Amino acid sequence: MTPANERPVRVGVFGLLGSGNLGNDGSLEAVLGYLRERHPEAAVDALCGGPEAVTARYGIPATRLHWYRGEYRTASRAGAIVGKGLGKLVDVFRTASWVRGHDVVIVPGMGVLEATLPLRPWGFPYALFLLCASGRLSGTKVALVGVGAAPIGNRATRTLVRWSARLAAYRSYRDAPSRDAMRAMGVDTTRDEVHPDLAFSLPVPPASTPPDAPGRVCVGVMAFHGSDDDRARAEEIHRRYLDGTTRFVRTLVEEGRPVRLLTGDDVDATVVAAILDAVGSPLVTVAETASLADLMKETAGAEAVVATRYHNLICALKAGTPTLALSYAAKSEALMAGMGLGTYCHPAREVDADRLLEQFRELEKNSADLRRTLAEHNQDAVRHLDRQFTALTEALFPANADVHAPAHAPRETS
Repeated sequence: MTPANERPVRVGVFGLLGSGNLGNDGSLEAVLGYLRERHPEAAVDALCGGPEAVTARYGIPATRLHWYRGEYRTASRAGAIVGKGLGKLVDVFRTASWVRGHDVVIVPGMGVLEATLPLRPWGFPYALFLLCASGRLSGTKVALVGVGAAPIGNRATRTLVRWSARLAAYRSYRDAPSRDAMRAMGVDTTRDEVHPDLAFSLPVPPASTPPDAPGRVCVGVMAFHGSDDDRARAEEIHRRYLDGTTRFVRTLVEEGRPVRLLTGDDVDATVVAAILDAVGSPLVTVAETASLADLMKETAGAEAVVATRYHNLICALKAGTPTLALSYAAKSEALMAGMGLGTYCHPAREVDADRLLEQFRELEKNSADLRRTLAEHNQDAVRHLDRQFTALTEALFPANADVHAPAHAPRETS
């Protein structure tokens, strides 16, 4: 408990949270769980993309990330262009004011240091830079916790990301390639640690598979158009991805297999609609998911999973279900390798339905062994995340490190 004459530590969480991306919200949920377990005295609020959704779901006060509400819409009219430009200036002062009101700000997971999907430098990368610069100037500790990073081609985006990382008081990554990418950008990563994705700390709910759906396959789809460097051929990449995925689903249905379509972001609805229309079978259904817990329930009840979005993969692996990744970035391949399923990756940019089916047959043939492998790796992930949270407490809350360290979290002595 906090003594009567002391105010509670003020913790802010920051990111594109509450904006329809289940992976981002799952990372937030993991950090809120850590804070409630180890720092229950903390007063927590958010600066985020969807403040109403964050407050309604998690019960914490939240402020809108950008002053200009149309930040992520294309500005084609003069009024919108002026609004965006003015918003950049206003956000300098809004962000600085919000950061000053906290002792600690945590950026919970997410791919905040990457551009593996289309990204404009003056959108979120600029917002992250304002956050980290404000933290350095005001003395507020900004922590990038379990974040993803990747090589970035766009010079402006790369510069903003590099300086954001340099200005942060604490950094840890969700995989080794992320740390390597930041080192290659000129960031000193000597003290930066690598831990499993924060979502591996979330509990797995019981499976929701009904008894009348034996052999169900979950297929996680994505509105995939390539990376930020693929803008010139985005539609070609999307068409190939959609055609290959649709052929795969159609083949399963022709074999009498029930298929459950999963998404991870609101924008994926167009892909779901296209597959439903093309296949036209009652064996294809769509999961209604509002959280990573919902996704885990779906994947826990499947015989196998084929998925694209990074956190769809995490949910399936965390649930212990044999999984094949339609990989669109190094993070997916690193995740699969780390969980012992490195051979079960297929390129999302060049989906070959015949080859995908071959890999899927192999996955199912080895299902029993893969479930045992996943069980072992999941236990390791939980232990690693205990160490991550202990390190985070020592870095951000040193006065409380010994008080709130749980007995099950071993301290590293090396």
